[in-house]
Amino acid sequence: MGDSFGMADKAETLLFGDVNRYLAGLIPARDDIIARMEEYGSSSGFPYIGPLVGELLFLLTRAIGARRVLELGSGFGFSAIHFARALPDDGKVICTDGDSANAEKAKQFFEEAGLSAKLDFRVGDAVSILEKLDGEFYVILMDIDKEEYPSALRKAWPRVTKGGLFIADNLLWDGRVMNNDGAASTKAIQEFT
Repeated sequence: MGDSFGMADKAETLLFGDVNRYLAGLIPARDDIIARMEEYGSSSGFPYIGPLVGELLFLLTRAIGARRVLELGSGFGFSAIHFARALPDDGKVICTDGDSANAEKAKQFFEEAGLSAKLDFRVGDAVSILEKLDGEFYVILMDIDKEEYPSALRKAWPRVTKGGLFIADNLLWDGRVMNNDGAASTKAIQEFT
């Protein structure tokens, strides 16, 4: 991987390139599963959170003693595998994605990592799935269509347990939030923030 951050860290590299390179030298070496997931994301053009954010998610999840995590928009499971590794043996990551091919790819990676027991992957609209789930979550990560962010926040926020985390991806939207480009996705993120 060298000092390339690929698509996953485009905005971060734009803002903090030298800092990111320094931090990348501090995180643990990637194992085979993570390296293959990064390769899959890069070669398929599928955006993923990247190694620095993955490690941060792991540390935050472990620090709060999370037992149950919900991802609204999971893709092929890159962030989910970091969550799963941070959870206790009886912990659960509930993933959502509208594409069954992403679900199958995530299940494959989880199987190879020996983490299948921690994965509950549901295919469909993330917010609709949330509405059908019971209970609270220690962590909710939102990475869905940006136009859905404001309404998803209203539905998801009350489901975060006291002391838990609500995390939203892409809030800088590659700088578009500052440029007021007029796109519906940009307006939704501006409303969300």
